[in-house]
Amino acid sequence: MAQTTEARTVTPNEAKVAVQHSMKLKRPIFMWGPPGIGKSDIMSQITDALDNAHLIDVRLSLWEPTDIKGIPYYAANDNVMAWAPPSELPDEEFAKKFKTIVLFLDEMNSAAPAVQAAAYQLILNRKVGTYKLPDNVVIVAAGNRETDKGVTYRMPAPLANRFVHLELRVDFEDWLTWATEHKIHADVVGYLTFAKQDLYDFDPKSSSRAFATPRSWSFVSELLDDNLQESTLTDLVAGSVGEGLAVKFAAHRKVAAKLPNPTDILNGKVKTMETKEISAMYSLTVSMCYELQEAFKRKEKGWTQMADNFFGFMMDNFETELVVMGTRVAIATYKLPFSPKDLKNFDRFHDKYGKYVQAAMAS
Repeated sequence: MAQTTEARTVTPNEAKVAVQHSMKLKRPIFMWGPPGIGKSDIMSQITDALDNAHLIDVRLSLWEPTDIKGIPYYAANDNVMAWAPPSELPDEEFAKKFKTIVLFLDEMNSAAPAVQAAAYQLILNRKVGTYKLPDNVVIVAAGNRETDKGVTYRMPAPLANRFVHLELRVDFEDWLTWATEHKIHADVVGYLTFAKQDLYDFDPKSSSRAFATPRSWSFVSELLDDNLQESTLTDLVAGSVGEGLAVKFAAHRKVAAKLPNPTDILNGKVKTMETKEISAMYSLTVSMCYELQEAFKRKEKGWTQMADNFFGFMMDNFETELVVMGTRVAIATYKLPFSPKDLKNFDRFHDKYGKYVQAAMAS
């Protein structure tokens, strides 16, 4: 009997490395993954990191076969039927402006079979009709899996065989780094740092229209920045991540609202806290890290003292697990450049937590 194995999956950061390598070899690559995991964002990040690169993002599910092949017309001078290529695809003149052009065919397996057939010619031969892809164009495609309750068509085996296939999975540490760089609201980061399992809550068998994904939590972050009335906010959060998570998140925010101001803690004005709610303390830790990072960017003169207050506050108010987590987030995620010799609390911190932090950083 043949053995069955689970599909190998990669994190978004692992996918970036694999896609970049395949692009160097000009080998088309296909990223599979559930909705909202960040496939499009991965391609934007990769393109931004390249030297003089341009991203052409095509939603192939919205195209017709003629959008790839072009439209036929009568060429009177030659007395033949010719093809007018689509303007969305780069011509040689446009391609000369860039070192690399990334042609991202998103939602490829949601495209009608006739569109996939036209795309197959483009991927296989790098040409379709009279149109030819410039040499500096690399092809990357993406789509949802057949099990993701979306509109998909089974990809023909010859077309599938032209790709290197990667299946993405949600990874909290990857998301946390991304969230830090994109200034996702501290309430969202704090809650999900405590409840990592709620970052992604998609069940293809569920009838719920709203479910949690990195994309929907990003929208929740935007809602929090709008200062909406609480009832309206709860309605929109429920419509983004689902009713159950909206209730949990609202409860978290009520507790977090009673927390001391993180800036006051870093400035030494507040040294204790009353609540011992774990999720709230996670949120406060993330907020302190964010404020420390902003202060460092502003090159504030009192930054070293703020960093010392950060460690002192955690040691005086948090359990060991949370102190270790806060230190790890500060160093690994927020890249805070602590200088042990300048921190008055460092010796006390190192004696009590040093071995735990080292183990956490190595994991």
